[in-house]
Amino acid sequence: MKFSLIVQSSPCSQQAASTALRYARALLSEGHELFRVFFYADGTLIANSQIAPPQDETHLPAEWQTLAKEHKLDLVVCIAAAVKRGVLSDQEAQRYEKPAGNLAPRFELSGLGQLAEAIALSDRVVTFGG
Repeated sequence: MKFSLIVQSSPCSQQAASTALRYARALLSEGHELFRVFFYADGTLIANSQIAPPQDETHLPAEWQTLAKEHKLDLVVCIAAAVKRGVLSDQEAQRYEKPAGNLAPRFELSGLGQLAEAIALSDRVVTFGG
């Protein structure tokens, strides 16, 4: 079965963001396809390369990057929500005259069209947080 996930909660304040990661791993281990993970609202903070959680906590951006690398996942971050929260690619940083981008590798800024496509092409869409 083909799944897409929507992650809307902050990696720093709610359990839903880490639950989404565990859910993604479980889906993949059961042989399902994960078409796309779409990060929206405070979930876009997962794509901030400057996040540095304490050593005894899960580093969600790094964990998502590793999972994406292992399974060639599509990690899409809502551009409007991300820019609003200061998560910028190098191109967006230049556009908004900021000193540098901070979008973590393997994450891609894009629009709600990517979410619409994920909904249209997936058998199931599961939302975390919100």
